[in-house]
Amino acid sequence: MIKKTFVAALALLAAGSAWAQADQKNGSTEYVEYSSDKYNVETNGFWSNWFVSVGAGGQVYFGDHDRQASFGDRISPALDIAVGKWFSPSIGVRLMYSGLSVKGATQDHVHSTGEEVPGKGGNGYWLEKQKFNYFNFHADALFNLSNIICGYNEKRLYNLNVYGGLGVMHVSDEPSKTDISAHFGLLNTFRLCSALDLNLDVRGTLVGDEFDGEVGGRSSEGMLTVAVGLTYKFKPRGWDRSKTVTRTVYDNDKINAMREQLNRMSEENARLQEALAQNDKEKAQTIIKQIASSNLIVFQIGKSDLSNQARVNLGMLAEVIKQGDPSTVYTITGYADAGTGTKEFNERLSKDRADAVYNCLVKEFGIDKSQLKIDYKGGVENMFYDDPRMSRAVITTSK
Repeated sequence: MIKKTFVAALALLAAGSAWAQADQKNGSTEYVEYSSDKYNVETNGFWSNWFVSVGAGGQVYFGDHDRQASFGDRISPALDIAVGKWFSPSIGVRLMYSGLSVKGATQDHVHSTGEEVPGKGGNGYWLEKQKFNYFNFHADALFNLSNIICGYNEKRLYNLNVYGGLGVMHVSDEPSKTDISAHFGLLNTFRLCSALDLNLDVRGTLVGDEFDGEVGGRSSEGMLTVAVGLTYKFKPRGWDRSKTVTRTVYDNDKINAMREQLNRMSEENARLQEALAQNDKEKAQTIIKQIASSNLIVFQIGKSDLSNQARVNLGMLAEVIKQGDPSTVYTITGYADAGTGTKEFNERLSKDRADAVYNCLVKEFGIDKSQLKIDYKGGVENMFYDDPRMSRAVITTSK
């Protein structure tokens, strides 16, 4: 029994010594806690999360004579070159060059190749094959639906992105033409490694009716482009989880006071060891009980609620009780300040305070009810240092 109680005292002493050693440094310490929320990430700087991409594929122009020209004759090569930046895992922008050539049919000999459209060279059509070079500079806003819906995952194999934007589209052959273009599309990305993605870009483009050099009475003409390419992501790439930084500032005066208290405990421990060595069990047991048995919890005026500080102190007392002699009974005595409130009120308040400590020890810290006893004294005069605040208390003692 004495050995168990002594071990409990040593455990408290060791924990206090470790705390003292950690607090001997001046200044502050930062503790970083990372969020587990997959939607929350740290915002990166301007030079982070840039990328370049290049792609090639095919495109089809939708003009005035689509029904007369075969679909295969209207397919032309496409080239995409872009540079962009992601501002977050969900939102980004890119500036892209798209171009090469357009194929179609013309009735007015505009951009004609001189070849007749098969089967459409007579009977009032007089259609000729058409081809012209063009380029398109456009800015697109990118939205990563995978990150928006499922949260950010740096190692996700596939990401679906939607985008839309505006640009300037120009025919470089005579007769030249410049028009405002609108874009919308799906950008499918497949992760190859942290720096490289494989892309499948499916894009629709709208321009005015006169872009191909003929007026057909349409409100607009368009283009469908499908391109496959690669994207390289520059460092720093990726996103860090959001974090909370807690800084603890050390008070040297409090540290020194704690150090002195621990020194006194060390001296007391040395005396305990000497007492055990001399086999003076009665003396050792008496000293240990004096160290671990008494506990003072102070309440606000007229209140019986436990503060967080009081719960911490009761948690420490609970550990001592658990490590000590299970036959020891602790008396929880409630008090009130006789200078405030009526006698009946103080009687009830002192009991409520004792009940609050009892319930905390039993329900929160698992102390056996058989080791606790409740008592209350009602309103009392100043018990300590002529200070009425010290009478608004609960005192726990062992016997």
